[in-house]
Amino acid sequence: MDNKLFYFILNKPYGVLSQFTDKLKRKTLTGFYDFPKDVYPVGRLDMDSEGLLLLSNDKEMVDFLLNPVNSHEKEYYAQVEGIPDKESLTCLEEGVIIEGKKTLPAKAKLIEDPLFPQRKPPIFPRKNKPVCWISVVVTEGRYRQVRKMTASIGYPTLRLVRVRIKNIVLSNLEPGKARELTPGEIEILKS
Repeated sequence: MDNKLFYFILNKPYGVLSQFTDKLKRKTLTGFYDFPKDVYPVGRLDMDSEGLLLLSNDKEMVDFLLNPVNSHEKEYYAQVEGIPDKESLTCLEEGVIIEGKKTLPAKAKLIEDPLFPQRKPPIFPRKNKPVCWISVVVTEGRYRQVRKMTASIGYPTLRLVRVRIKNIVLSNLEPGKARELTPGEIEILKS
């Protein structure tokens, strides 16, 4: 029996489920890379979100990363409708109420356009509404959390890309591409 452990990073494109099969025949991770059979996503990115997705068969590390007690940082770049002021960003940092429960403290700031490749299908912002990008760093992983957070302060998310988990960064990995993690990156994830 082969006990080899595998660790991958994938830049999940928009419109793809964070799983390998789907009864409804929606687009899945199958076909983006020749992943070993026992490798699965570490957590999820919803279909409408893009970016960094870890995949592994190291159950111990997966449990460590997914346990909310460990408070691992996940950073998202959100393109939002409107330009949040300092007070709005402070609300995100202090926590907002979504679905009757306050989010844990986060980090939030305006950032320059990260110049990601255009999404397919592209986003068409309204002509009379400016858009901008913000970085949001969270340590919990509630369903569609960042989207609900930005909406709660009046700035709906148009595009959401996860760019970092702990110190593992998406960098310039193209959408739909995957690679194995380096030994150094694996150590970072396990610490």
